Amino acid sequence: MKLETDTITNLNAGSILAIGAAAIRAGDCTIDFSGVRRCDTAAVACVLAWLRLAEAGGHRLVLVATPPDLLSLAKLGGVDALLAGAGQA
Repeated sequence: MKLETDTITNLNAGSILAIGAAAIRAGDCTIDFSGVRRCDTAAVACVLAWLRLAEAGGHRLVLVATPPDLLSLAKLGGVDALLAGAGQA
C-alpha cells in the first residue's frame, strides 16, 4: 500500500494508522513511504503498531522508501532494532 500523504505527524497519524491497519488486515503488508517527505514520532508509532498487527497475523511487514527522518527518530527513541524486523525494500 502506498501512503497517499507527504507528511505523517500527530495531526494525521490516527487516519494513517487506520489506513495501514486496514491494508494489513486485507493482506497487504507492504507499506510504501515514497511520497512521505516529513514525519515526526507519530510515524514511528504507526510503524510499530503495523509491525505488531502484521506479526499477529503471521505476516512480515515490509517498508518501502522509508524516510530518513523516520529511521533517525526510531534510532533516537531506541526502537530502530524493532523496525529492523520489518523488511526494507
